[in-house]
Amino acid sequence: MLRDEGIDYVDGEDVLKEVVSQWPLPPVLSFDGLYVEPEVPNNLFITDTTFRDGQQAFYVYYSIDDAIKLFRLLADLDNGSGRIIRSEFFLYTERDRRLVKAVRELGLEWPRVIGWGRARVEDVRLVKEAGLDEMVMLMSISDIHIRYKFNSTRDWVIGKYLEVAEYALRNGIRLRCSLEDVTRSDVVGFVVPFVRRLLKLGEKYGVDIVIKLPDTTGVGVPYPFVSLPYSIPKLVWVFRKVLGLPSDRLEFHGHGDYHMAVANAVAVWLYGAAINNGTLLGIGERAGNVPIEALVLWYARIKGSFDGMNPGAIKDIIETFSSMGYRVPMYQPIVGENAFTTAAGIHIDAQLKNSITYLSMDPRIIGRDARIVIGPYSGKSSIRHWLRLHGIDVNDLIVDTVFERVRSLYDNGFKREPLGDDELMEIVNDVMKSLGQGLA
Repeated sequence: MLRDEGIDYVDGEDVLKEVVSQWPLPPVLSFDGLYVEPEVPNNLFITDTTFRDGQQAFYVYYSIDDAIKLFRLLADLDNGSGRIIRSEFFLYTERDRRLVKAVRELGLEWPRVIGWGRARVEDVRLVKEAGLDEMVMLMSISDIHIRYKFNSTRDWVIGKYLEVAEYALRNGIRLRCSLEDVTRSDVVGFVVPFVRRLLKLGEKYGVDIVIKLPDTTGVGVPYPFVSLPYSIPKLVWVFRKVLGLPSDRLEFHGHGDYHMAVANAVAVWLYGAAINNGTLLGIGERAGNVPIEALVLWYARIKGSFDGMNPGAIKDIIETFSSMGYRVPMYQPIVGENAFTTAAGIHIDAQLKNSITYLSMDPRIIGRDARIVIGPYSGKSSIRHWLRLHGIDVNDLIVDTVFERVRSLYDNGFKREPLGDDELMEIVNDVMKSLGQGLA
């Protein structure tokens, strides 16, 4: 059937054999030359898994106060826009359940609190007992997981998933069915017929089931000409065009193992799925998840507006995680210390004339400032600007002398770059004394 619709067919057993046979090398892409067209949904949404995937990778056991702070920040980021629509929570421990109770008692409209669990009756009961009416239900879908994680068969897991899904629906729990490892699955031979049965089950109970597509090991790619199961655009196409799912019932969950999490999430939006799942700062298992702050900025790049979201809350998110002991990677886009920092003299000179030369956006939008640092490639204009920023009256002699001191420092074996403000101030003070001038 998919051959007739212009999509490549890949035998599931062949996918399993190919992936396993390539170990320990990463899976190799294949190219079929078949394209699918972009189709951006009218409305785009973000969901959060900071308290699920993010928490299990942070190695910090969130306190009630931590959870309240972080959840408030999510709400501040959403700003009543209804763009950040869901936040997933574990319910396995007593502390998990207290966290859920605490954030629900805040009475915030967005994001809505939902549960997360396995396809087990006892997990559904935990959701029900917590007073929640929606959950993400994990359904491992690749033959790799079915065979090596469960030591089971397709027939057995399908029966189990459908049985537990019906139990949830019968008990008033709305479902977001998470097809774990779908980017290493037999999409045509197994996933499509299974999801058809899931959707029929939803119709039976008058419930619109949301399908979640996790790129569990980060092997997906954002290219429409790559074969299934790795092509994220084709995967979305199959669910939209073959299974007939509307865009607002398709959600993506990405991982950064191959540096593709954000690129894949953007492709999901561009090719027709409305919902992207991420974590604050991208904290998640292994190489992390899609950072929610990146999704917020990409939303604006696609739509030309934040549509009510408050990107200024990103600064508070950085500060809050830092206060909890998390060290934000220095070079991480958007949130890292170096994200809006310039050191090269020629860049700083241009940036002083017009910020747009080396900044694509005003960092003040997200509560941050552009900054310059002084290093071996800083020019005199950089020194002059740094002195002015620190309230020091300057003349050419001072600038020239500080510049020569800095250059000499690096020429004589100083390895670290850049100089800290305190170190540079010490040099300036010494220059001032040597020239017989004090700091005004």
